[in-house]
Amino acid sequence: MLDLPGVVWDRTQESLRQGADAVGMTERAGPSHARVFAVANQKGGVGKTTATVNLSACFAEKGIKTLIVDLDPQANATTGVGLDPRALEGSIYDVLLQDLELEEIIEPTMIKGLHIAPSNLDLAGAEIELVPAFSREQRLRDSLSGAVTEYDLIMIDCPPSLGLLTINGLTAADEVIVPIQTEYFALEGLTQLVKNIELVQRSLNPDLELTKLILTMYDARTNLSRDVAREVRTHYGDKVCWQVVPRTVRLSEAPSFGQPIILYDPSSKGARAFRDLAKEVLRGAS
Repeated sequence: MLDLPGVVWDRTQESLRQGADAVGMTERAGPSHARVFAVANQKGGVGKTTATVNLSACFAEKGIKTLIVDLDPQANATTGVGLDPRALEGSIYDVLLQDLELEEIIEPTMIKGLHIAPSNLDLAGAEIELVPAFSREQRLRDSLSGAVTEYDLIMIDCPPSLGLLTINGLTAADEVIVPIQTEYFALEGLTQLVKNIELVQRSLNPDLELTKLILTMYDARTNLSRDVAREVRTHYGDKVCWQVVPRTVRLSEAPSFGQPIILYDPSSKGARAFRDLAKEVLRGAS
């Protein structure tokens, strides 16, 4: 059995060993069940939230009703769609730990068909508060039971760690998208993440599958980006999206204006890349 890092994960491991029985207690919904993606990478600064927000915006632009679930205490996905985390009446923290219904905290965004279950700093203590909680690894999956029939796609932005919040995201998802920065140590920690995905698959969520890896912050002018891309494709083959996310100033600026790139600069290189990437992700969905 895989040893998971950290004190919380040592305790979580015991629950995962017993998780197979819990899986049988909660059946997946029928044909109307939304596609649920977890966007995860325990490394910070790899473009995970950028991918979540901009892919979601592109899905909604195509008429696909999409929900972002912000599981990161930094709340970058929340601010990235124009919301102020300090002004929220409720957040995903209240859903996971205060038994608030998900629909009570969902907020619309400036893009038609795109909604968000926002986060704020309250979520920072959730890793510890979840430890003694009943069904702690399945809190998010249970709370999404209504949303999976209301939305076509759900994108879960997981925090940059391998803790209980990430486990909740993986347990609730059908598929995992992993953004990988095209810089040194790109594969650092990825093996551990893949092993933990497999552990969740065996113990809590047999439907979970790692389907897409996205190369981010790609600079075609450098040998480094090309070499890293080649290495990742060698290791993971067809799971790696052919469309890369370029390193651009406009893409970096957009979050500070609270806008996805397709609103901030619709004709930019970053906007075109994410529109093409969204098509590729959808084609790869089973």
